[in-house]
Amino acid sequence: MGELNGVRVGFAMCGSFCTFSHCFDALEALIAEGCEVLPIMSFNAHDTNTRFGNAADHVTRLERLTGRSVIHTIEDAEPIGPKNMTDIMLVANCTGNTLAKLAASITDTPVTMAVKSHLRGSKPVVLNIATNDALAGSAKNIFSLMNYKNYYFVPIKQDDPKKKPFSLTGEFTRIPDALTSALRGVQLQPLFSPGERSTEKQELSAN
Repeated sequence: MGELNGVRVGFAMCGSFCTFSHCFDALEALIAEGCEVLPIMSFNAHDTNTRFGNAADHVTRLERLTGRSVIHTIEDAEPIGPKNMTDIMLVANCTGNTLAKLAASITDTPVTMAVKSHLRGSKPVVLNIATNDALAGSAKNIFSLMNYKNYYFVPIKQDDPKKKPFSLTGEFTRIPDALTSALRGVQLQPLFSPGERSTEKQELSAN
């Protein structure tokens, strides 16, 4: 076991449904490190059935892996800070919607309330972004949060530069390292990764 052994991690999932499989992989990695995980889901993550799976199945899997009931209401998320339930908070697939709410201090979902409640103790929050407009409408919120105290980011990459040029995701496999670094008060570097390079040859203009 490493530095994360025994660390109490708030593990929050938002409605980036295409990244759920990566979230569960990251969760299993944290459990293997010895983390005690408190599962949290946004309204959409908890209630919405999509082509990526049934909502009830996701909830069941999350509870089975963590051994705890999923927090999925604002009322249940509010005591996280006052009751000192977490050492670090991870938003495992932070959507553009959640980024905007956090940047504006809006707490109208279980995830944003969990973050706000956790922050009252000046404890670290790690954001693993997953949004198709990260280099467009969400850019201002990402960079605002980078300047907020106690916020840290999982290293970021373009997940599909050709088909989705404005899309960014965190590197899910680096979540344990990002948490370890944030607990030390340090942003894991490098923050930006080139991601997958296109193998398609660029045509040079004759002009």
